[in-house]
Amino acid sequence: MLKITSKHLEVTAPIRERVESRLAKLERYDIHLINPHVIISEEKPLFKIEASVKVPQGELFAQAKHENLYNAINAMGQKLEKQLNRLAHKDEAKRFADKPEHPETDSEEIEQQESLA
Repeated sequence: MLKITSKHLEVTAPIRERVESRLAKLERYDIHLINPHVIISEEKPLFKIEASVKVPQGELFAQAKHENLYNAINAMGQKLEKQLNRLAHKDEAKRFADKPEHPETDSEEIEQQESLA
């Protein structure tokens, strides 16, 4: 369940819909979002939006400021997407980190080549 808190601003239906639709895009990563919480505040002349979302592997946090509230919501959503993408593909990145530099040659072949030179 999404929780939206506001400071110095009233959360209208279009604002709530935009935040909900932006967070709905995160569902395509098949990672369960636990208690998403969004804080919207108006700090003249900027709007500041913060989001914290718990996931089974930890917690995500994103913050964005912009003169336009909807642009700030989009920026915050993009930051959360980037973090979720990194989290979702973490295992794939580790798989390539363990490969040796020369997988087709073993140490004996390298020693033989060095002794011939």
